[in-house]
Amino acid sequence: MTASQKLIQGLRTFASDVAQGFFEVTHNGFALLGLAVMFAVITLTARPDLREAGEIRLMSWLQARQPAAETSETSVEAIDRATATDPRDLPKQQATVAYWLSKKYRVAPEPLSALVAEAYDIGQRTKLDPTLILAVMAVESGFNPFAQSPVGAQGLMQVMTKVHSDKYESFGGKLAAFDPLTNLRVGAKVLQECIRRAGSVQGGLRFYVGAANMEDDSGYADKVIAEHQRLQAVANGHTVAPATAQSVPVAAPAKPQPVAAPDQLAAASNLS
Repeated sequence: MTASQKLIQGLRTFASDVAQGFFEVTHNGFALLGLAVMFAVITLTARPDLREAGEIRLMSWLQARQPAAETSETSVEAIDRATATDPRDLPKQQATVAYWLSKKYRVAPEPLSALVAEAYDIGQRTKLDPTLILAVMAVESGFNPFAQSPVGAQGLMQVMTKVHSDKYESFGGKLAAFDPLTNLRVGAKVLQECIRRAGSVQGGLRFYVGAANMEDDSGYADKVIAEHQRLQAVANGHTVAPATAQSVPVAAPAKPQPVAAPDQLAAASNLS
């Protein structure tokens, strides 16, 4: 055998040994992955220009994807959060009430329609006249879901959030007081409790405003009942001119007296 043949034979043996060793080491999938990562790291370390180009391309791709994802997510969540209903989708009686309130209190009919529909639904479950619930809302906040009185009554129904914080627990906490539908549900529950305790709507309204143990409720109960009667007439198909809106709630009683227990504290206190 010549020297060149011996060299070729040696190279073949060497290559065969290397290939055999390579396959023995990398027969496992994890070993192959590890080697691939190692070679990639070595390559990127040796070639900074390749690493920089890869980083720029990756960042460009992420930035291009982010606006589309944010736009899609925001749109869906905004629709889900919208508290509005087309009044044309309501029963005739509810739509009539919604349009009347919208004109009187200068509030868009769509969010008012959602509140009217919810008031009717709650009224059916709690045996409360829905127009009474809406009348309390009208006098308390003028349908401003972000209203707050100096003593801490909050939202559409001016619920005393600190006093009735337990009623907000199932809705995620006291910040839910500014969610219109949640505030309406909690306020209606408190109103129902007040009427049951007093034994009459007039007396329940005095409890609601925090004047149960006072001689004067500053005309609060009379204002709510008057608005209730107007809404009942509207709901029954009568023509009632939406005169001056009661957008400025009545003042809270000036001389509060001690109450027997914390649960007798008012659900609502009007803005001064």
